[in-house]
Amino acid sequence: MNQEQHIQPVFYKQSEQARSAYVIRLTASIDCVRLLLRQEHSFQGHDEYEDSLNPGNFLVQLQFLAAHNEVINAVTLGNAPHNCKLTSPDVQKDIVNTCAIETINVIIKDVGDSLFSILADESRDVSMKEQMSIILCYIDNSGHVNERFIGIEHVTSTTALSLKAVINKVFSRYNLSMSRLRGQGCDGASNMQGKFNGLKTLILK
Repeated sequence: MNQEQHIQPVFYKQSEQARSAYVIRLTASIDCVRLLLRQEHSFQGHDEYEDSLNPGNFLVQLQFLAAHNEVINAVTLGNAPHNCKLTSPDVQKDIVNTCAIETINVIIKDVGDSLFSILADESRDVSMKEQMSIILCYIDNSGHVNERFIGIEHVTSTTALSLKAVINKVFSRYNLSMSRLRGQGCDGASNMQGKFNGLKTLILK
């Protein structure tokens, strides 16, 4: 409309505004996720529509942030583009997965080159899939003993060989050396404690 103005600065200004609004929306969503993870609260409610009286902890937390911050309120929820609200369950899961990755990276960095032991146990989830939880135990640079959960891994079967393969995969993923492993903790099941073919024996070998 303005014949004396070049169109490129107009597009640039709009894209900068959109980028700034996106960063504010994303930061607000990340802050809500971090709080809920720290407090170990659930995220989603049974009814997540905007007019719901109880849409779930994530949306309630985001609504609280928006109500107490004009900058966040201007670009989130009802004021956000319909295709970029960053509040969907998929977005929440993506942020949670990113938080998990960053947390485990900090744990692995804290372990460093020190010796460690593992706690491992396997069980079925509600969908009857076998899975194994893995925890690292180590002493940090301050001399404190730490037990850090690093994940639940799906296992194809509960044989000792299958469990050992999963541990190998986890060690490879986080660049952990089997030579620095100094202890194992597991239950008394034969596939764990077996004298000849148990998980404990396979790791020792």
